[in-house]
Amino acid sequence: MTAGESRTFFGARAAGWEEKFPDDGPRFERAVAELDVQPGDAVLDAACGTGRALPVLRDATGPAGALVGLDLTPEMLGEARRRGRDRLAGLVQADVTALPFPPATFDVVFASGLVSHLPDPAAGLQELARVARAGARLGLFHPVGRAALARRHGRELSPDDVRAEPRIRALLAAAGWTCTGVDDAEDRWLVRAVRP
Repeated sequence: MTAGESRTFFGARAAGWEEKFPDDGPRFERAVAELDVQPGDAVLDAACGTGRALPVLRDATGPAGALVGLDLTPEMLGEARRRGRDRLAGLVQADVTALPFPPATFDVVFASGLVSHLPDPAAGLQELARVARAGARLGLFHPVGRAALARRHGRELSPDDVRAEPRIRALLAAAGWTCTGVDDAEDRWLVRAVRP
């Protein structure tokens, strides 16, 4: 999906996005908890959408943490503002493949639903690595597992899927991340990695 296609797709769905997936909250909480976000951490929520993870991330960083929600789609960020999430984090409109941050800025990078929408997943993961400090944690997340998502869309699982375990591990390694876990359950997909 190109950046333009992604912006069009998500822009048209921003207003009703959270109502469409009302049960995802606990899944976000669990995923963030497993990233071991510490008080005072600098955290990037890449492709934050309407900012569903921002309240959980802010609770984890505390008031001393730096929290940024970034998304390509202005309508998604508008919905995040409408929900008051701009009071929790700085909201930035930008492309994940060209982040407006200096190298080694963040302790934690969280990305929900991102990797399968990147036109070049390898380049996107490299750019996330560029802005991550040594020892930074990465969480690639989706609030539904690959099998459940394939059924939802009437598709078969494919080993070519960017979220298939061997493929995502290889992409992460090539981008400078060390994969520490892949959880492809029915109710979520969470890949954890660290920046050596």
